[in-house]
Amino acid sequence: MFQYTLRRILLAIPVIFGILTITFFLARAIPGDPCKSILGEKATVEACERFNRENGLDKPVLVQFTIYMGKVLQGDFGESIRFSRPVMQILVERLPLTMELGTVALFIAILIGVPAGVVSAIRQNSLVDVSTMIAANIGVSMPVYWLGLMLAYIFALTLKDTPFWLPPSGRLSAALSSTPFYEAWSWEITTGTAWFNVLQFFSNFYIFNSIITGDWEILGDTLIHLILPSLALSTIPLSIIARITRSSMLEVLRQDYVRTARAKGLFERIVITKHVFRNALLPIVTIIGLQLGTVFAGAVLTESIFSLAGVGRMLFEAITARDFPIVQAFTVVIAIGYVAVNLLVDLSYVFIDPRIRLK
Repeated sequence: MFQYTLRRILLAIPVIFGILTITFFLARAIPGDPCKSILGEKATVEACERFNRENGLDKPVLVQFTIYMGKVLQGDFGESIRFSRPVMQILVERLPLTMELGTVALFIAILIGVPAGVVSAIRQNSLVDVSTMIAANIGVSMPVYWLGLMLAYIFALTLKDTPFWLPPSGRLSAALSSTPFYEAWSWEITTGTAWFNVLQFFSNFYIFNSIITGDWEILGDTLIHLILPSLALSTIPLSIIARITRSSMLEVLRQDYVRTARAKGLFERIVITKHVFRNALLPIVTIIGLQLGTVFAGAVLTESIFSLAGVGRMLFEAITARDFPIVQAFTVVIAIGYVAVNLLVDLSYVFIDPRIRLK
């Protein structure tokens, strides 16, 4: 397994390089001028020349690409054109929110989608099965932006005077702020260092930070603010997982060894859990891993609708402003996460099905 893992990691290097290359050139193919986007349409020719020179945009594209790749190999994604800040600092601030949102959304999708698919398969063609599949088809067809707006309208406006009211935007209530754990524990850390960036990155996971510091008010408020965006983001993955689970379970239910298990007099619960569900897990686990892409794609709209300062919203704003360093860095980070999750999915096959050997 070690050789397989190492081989997959090495194969991921050209994939990430290819994504870097494609993103670099596609970002510069977007119509529009970064200078006009940042300084405004009335920016003078002299101001734009100075702007391009300061940001290295006056050089030929191939020269820019060579310089950029040299910096990336050193772990430097450059500075944001729009904010004049290191892109790595922006990633440290923005990525934890998107990861929290995506994790909660995927957890909801798995928690509801898998049992719904199992029940539909066991009760094939029943009212439960038909209702579940109709709901799944509706869920996979609803645009995230429409569903997000509807959820905000219902729970934030229509139900505003009821106990079911939920906040429509933001990560925390205005009166609250999350204290990083290193400050709560009075650690003396030099700002700007790599160690400080690592600590700041983990402290920006509000759920994790509030748990280890025992700040239950922040934890509760964070979870409440995540409900609506997580529901909106989880709908499409949930529907797909439910449909794939049902399909995989039905295929296994028709196998001879299932009929044999029932003929031996085993309880139906044992047949379903040990003989059917376990053998149906491979497609389910695979589709769960693939849904990471759906979650990140949906995060762009979800974070914009619910005013969440995450990677998705920043990526959208960076594309609009032609902020090339942010677009490139954020795309690469998302690609690395996607490759890592799919590697974990492949490695999980060994534990799910002992017949599989990774060489």
